[in-house]
Amino acid sequence: MSHLPVLPILLPMFMGALLLLIARTRLRMKRNLSLLATLLQVPLAMLLMLSASEGISVYALGDWRPPFGIVLVVDRLAALMLMVTAVLALAAVLYARRGDDALGRNFHALFQFQLMGINGAFLTGDLFNLFVFFEILLISSYALLLHGAGPGRLRAGLHYVLLNLAGSALFLIAVGTLYGVLGTLNMADLALRVAALDGADAPLVGAAGMLLLVVFALKAAVFPLYFWLPRAYAAATPPVAALFAIMTKVGVYAILRVYLLIFGENAGLLANMALDWLWPLALLTLVLGAIGTLAASTLNVLIAYLVVVSVGTLLAGIAIGTEDALVAVLYYLIHSTWISAALFLLAGLLARARGPRHSTRLIAGPPLPLLLGALFFVAGISIAGLPPLSGFIGKLMLLQAAGGGSSAAWLFAVVLTGGFCALLALSRAGSTLFWRRDETTTVAEPLDRVRLLAVLMLLLGSPLLVLVAAPLLEYLQATAQQLLDPAGYVRQVLGTRLDGGDL
Repeated sequence: MSHLPVLPILLPMFMGALLLLIARTRLRMKRNLSLLATLLQVPLAMLLMLSASEGISVYALGDWRPPFGIVLVVDRLAALMLMVTAVLALAAVLYARRGDDALGRNFHALFQFQLMGINGAFLTGDLFNLFVFFEILLISSYALLLHGAGPGRLRAGLHYVLLNLAGSALFLIAVGTLYGVLGTLNMADLALRVAALDGADAPLVGAAGMLLLVVFALKAAVFPLYFWLPRAYAAATPPVAALFAIMTKVGVYAILRVYLLIFGENAGLLANMALDWLWPLALLTLVLGAIGTLAASTLNVLIAYLVVVSVGTLLAGIAIGTEDALVAVLYYLIHSTWISAALFLLAGLLARARGPRHSTRLIAGPPLPLLLGALFFVAGISIAGLPPLSGFIGKLMLLQAAGGGSSAAWLFAVVLTGGFCALLALSRAGSTLFWRRDETTTVAEPLDRVRLLAVLMLLLGSPLLVLVAAPLLEYLQATAQQLLDPAGYVRQVLGTRLDGGDL
């Protein structure tokens, strides 16, 4: 049995532990070790994507046969999410090692533990271990959010912690209910048992499933549970906010995994139980996120609301539920994660150049380098969904997948209006930051080349997604087909047909 699937979890776990043990050593050594561990995640993710292209891989910890043991499952979706996270984390750690990590002794250890939690959430095939990895990434994120202290971060951190503690309690209640009724938490086995559920137990299992939807909606920042995100993300340091760009996607991933596998079309009495709720919630999230961009008074808050807009767009595609819609969702997920993270890092560069007096406030400031303006322009047209960059392609595919009817009309109206609001907000921010000048001030700090490289790494992802669209869409098409075929997942993990018969 290949041990490759467990390495994306073990590598950051052991590196995080090592960094804690040498917490008092020189910062340079910790930076190099953290960078090395993060860099290794990229080839690991590439190898797992190649492996997933050949079929689903199942790694049984302790060699216990599922559903009795803990399993890691590498399918196309999990491998794709690992790759998105690896690239994002590499850019964030490159940026952080230029000084942001010096605000606290254990930044790099926490960074690695957060990667461990994120990677574990993508790889686990067990619902309880999804809860465990959620807690690992959340505990790390609590500390990273407060990294560098300050009253703004303390207030935002308190709200973030309290809400997520409530979410964790609901998650545990839902998991306990499912185990009490169905006697298993292996996702493939849950799919089997929910499909064979009788009418007496269906309401209780359905209630647990809806509790899980609330938990995942909180993680993904879906209306009405998104109000914590703008303040928390705006208060975080740039590399932490950039890494947090994948956090909402963990919630989106969990919705995809649970409600297409366990409560999908084959779930009998509970088939597609979440789709009717996702559609209105997605549209409301998108609309209110767009309004938030127009009301933002700082660039960081504006970018945070753009993350909310991206979540609404993704959930609208999931609610449509067709293969073409899922392809559009996956493409847009990659785009929105990288570009929103690039914007957080770029906002950090702008704050350093403008100085603490102006920071990212949308007021007149010192004249800024032309390069920063060019980068902001590229990031702005990409995240707003204008051609010829990847945001336009993702939204176009989603609108094409909507088909006809009233639902399509609502989606067209909301997505296009949201894109227009984002464009308007970004235009206002760009004109204020780069055209309105306070001639009494000068640039506080020159551009740092390494930080600039981190921003470019993520921004180049947008044209790259366009250039490699053909092979990427082929991979995403197969991923969508795999998601819509829970029987194949169950067969690979348990060696059992979805109807319960042995192979």
